Amino acid sequence: MAERFSWYCAMLGTLMLMLSSCELLTSTSIIIDHHHQNYKRGCDEIYVVREGETLQTIGEKCGDPYIVEENPHIHDPDDVFPGLVIKINPFAATHHKDHYY
Repeated sequence: MAERFSWYCAMLGTLMLMLSSCELLTSTSIIIDHHHQNYKRGCDEIYVVREGETLQTIGEKCGDPYIVEENPHIHDPDDVFPGLVIKINPFAATHHKDHYY
């Protein structure tokens, strides 16, 4: 009888361990999918600067490290303001061969 009880306890423990692993995997997958969707979303080609944004934050957000080069109407990179319209090229890093991540 004690042997049977011990076997049932071992099976129950194994089942609980397996279920907890599946739940962790599902939660991790959801988090990864959420970050992947945010990354893929990117920005439109025409972007309107919002309050508190800088060219650096926009470049990071949109995946375009060459905003200044692609927007000759921006004479001073530190002089961006809400409402300024800029061109975004999220695939700019692939067009410039001298830039590596």
